Amino acid sequence: MSLSTSNPLANNPLQTRDDLANGLKAMLDPLAAFTSKGGARVDLGATATHFDTTAASLEGFSRPLWGLSSLLAGGGDYQGIDRWIRGFENGTDPTNEAEFWGMTRGKDQRMVEMAAIGFTLAVAKEKIWDKLSDSGRDNLTSWLNCINDKDMPNTNWLWFRVFANLGLRSVERPYSQSQLTADLNHLDTFYLGDGWSRDGPPGVLQLDYYSSSFAIHFAQLVYSRLAAKEDPVRCEEYRDRARKFAVQFVHYFDKEGRAIPFGRSLTYRFATTAFWGALAYADVLPPAPLNSWGVIKGLHLRTIRYFSHLPIFSSSGILTIGYTFPNMFFTENYNSPGSTYWACKAFLPLALSPDHPFWSSREEPYPTSSIPQTIYLNHPSHILTHAGGHTFLLSSGQACHYPLRHGAEKYGKLAYSSAFGYSVPTGAIGLDMWNPDSTVALSEDGGERWVVRRQVEPNDPERESGGFLEGVEGNVASESETDGSGGSGGWLRAVWRPWKGTSVETWLIPPQPDSPLWHVRIHRIKRDVVRYGGEIVLVSDAGFAIYSQDSDGRTLSLIPGSDVGALTTRYGKVEGFEPDSDETTSSGGGGGGGAFSIVRSAMGVSGVADLTPLFFPTSSNLATPSKSVTNSSNYSSLSTSAQQPQPQPQPQPQPQPQPQPQPQPQPQQQQPQQRKRVRSAQIVHLDSNANIVSSRSCMPTLIGQFGSLEEGVAGNEDIWLATGIFALPSVESAKWIPTAAADPDPALDWLEGWKKKPTGLPRLLQSKLV
Repeated sequence: MSLSTSNPLANNPLQTRDDLANGLKAMLDPLAAFTSKGGARVDLGATATHFDTTAASLEGFSRPLWGLSSLLAGGGDYQGIDRWIRGFENGTDPTNEAEFWGMTRGKDQRMVEMAAIGFTLAVAKEKIWDKLSDSGRDNLTSWLNCINDKDMPNTNWLWFRVFANLGLRSVERPYSQSQLTADLNHLDTFYLGDGWSRDGPPGVLQLDYYSSSFAIHFAQLVYSRLAAKEDPVRCEEYRDRARKFAVQFVHYFDKEGRAIPFGRSLTYRFATTAFWGALAYADVLPPAPLNSWGVIKGLHLRTIRYFSHLPIFSSSGILTIGYTFPNMFFTENYNSPGSTYWACKAFLPLALSPDHPFWSSREEPYPTSSIPQTIYLNHPSHILTHAGGHTFLLSSGQACHYPLRHGAEKYGKLAYSSAFGYSVPTGAIGLDMWNPDSTVALSEDGGERWVVRRQVEPNDPERESGGFLEGVEGNVASESETDGSGGSGGWLRAVWRPWKGTSVETWLIPPQPDSPLWHVRIHRIKRDVVRYGGEIVLVSDAGFAIYSQDSDGRTLSLIPGSDVGALTTRYGKVEGFEPDSDETTSSGGGGGGGAFSIVRSAMGVSGVADLTPLFFPTSSNLATPSKSVTNSSNYSSLSTSAQQPQPQPQPQPQPQPQPQPQPQPQPQQQQPQQRKRVRSAQIVHLDSNANIVSSRSCMPTLIGQFGSLEEGVAGNEDIWLATGIFALPSVESAKWIPTAAADPDPALDWLEGWKKKPTGLPRLLQSKLV
């Protein structure tokens, strides 16, 4: 079956209110074949969750209601509405053993699903509630009310109880006003300021899409409309928070409609855009440059359109678990086959009348020229940038507050890109199963197991944000002018410990005006005492993972030598060392003598360059690894540097402690012969389906090693590294990549950007490093 026949959104332009309504109906129709006779259970697959099967089938019933009830509230209709009316009758009937959902317990998944049901009662009373029998209404009332005396997680879950009570109040049934008020008062304690709320109490530094579209802001905006008469002061506060938040949240999207993949629950896909639709529902227009309903409309619809042409539906027309394609590797233990329909929150604007300015206004493009290229956000500890045409964020400090599958990959990486996504581990042997793209990883067992950053130490325990953003003042600091040293603005700094006795301190510097396609990482690795008996530690510092296939669908070839310029006319990979001179070569290399690796495919260009010889020319206590650290040599078509001649061996690192080097931001001040090739380049082909955007991918990385194999040697180590990360997505990166991709786009002007490598750091950061 072709994509166009199995994808309910295929061939839908998704530009008008009717388009969106038709898209919703097309997504609801396939659910009929998976709905139980009584309508209460929608079983969409056999994969399991940490909660029971009945609750999973309830998800399949309830989550589409976010869209269906919005459609009904806006005056629309749907021919399959009887399935939900029957489901309410039977799912809440304790005598119906085949259909009954069961009464909720404490911290039960059923609580989550009550939110959509409460919303439905509040906005679609005539189409749903009024169609129920007297016993059906009584049973639904009892079923919703049982949430009020149960223990709930101290997170956004409290909003689910708010909506359950709102729904009951809307149909004039018994509810708990005291519980409603208590929950709202407690949820307000999550607020940090400047529009930001964390997903939990003090001590939780988790500000992902649950802070915006998935839960908190979405819920606040919907509440501000539904409870405007009963709770006017709080509702206006919520509206004001949304105005402040919007001018920051816009930076998490690119001009193609892609949201930056960050955090958990990304299988909800275009629910990431629900905040923009909720603004319209609550009739909240943000300040400039977003003070146009055409801009808000564009932000909302572009994200839905982006996903609409991706292979995210099964052959039966059901949303699959995954992101840009079906993928179980990156998911959470609460993702059932029905969980994905949280995406239906994006259909909220259907509740608006056709003459609302959201629908009557002409869609406007992304406001690229009206917003700063780079913005520094204190509360989430993010630096976001659109410099050079690449939308991504730098991150330090956030972590999931409970053990989460792949939590380190979802919150702890150093960078997240709207175009290139991120990768997760698929196994536990070798770099190409750990897949640590966009981060630094360490191994002390020769490269079998790797440790990456998950939790960091607060720089300032007195600050709610942890103090990870430095060099700028205020909770929101927009792009600053150059400080006169070739660098501008602030940076992120964080310290983490891969194991006892070792610390990794990292500075993340966003693109600078003279090198807009590069961002810089500075790492300081300290080991208090090197153990007796000898040990070697490997360090990988990788760039963005990128689609790894050529235009014929075969694996990209490694181009011999160091000719980066060859990639202007073909797809491929280059690994090598920059010349030991300060002259720029015709192939795009610059001076410095450091290793580099770069990849070009239909997705764009991704590369890394070792800037250590440039910034820290006296850093000599690092060596190139003696062998490949991946499993790719088992597959000749994937092997890269494992089959290439090794760089000239470096002397064994000295065991004695090293003095702290002095940063030297100006390469012309150093003699070329003093620079040491401290790391080697490698392009690692990641395990299939590891990356959430490209099912086949590779990552450019730099590999170094330190420590000693000499018996009886011990001491302290203090190692400094500097890495330049280069990336530029192509127009094709916003589309699903077919087996036979397009030939290289000559208009993609990346080579000049590659040549403009960073040569300096912000002056304030230089003074701190010295």
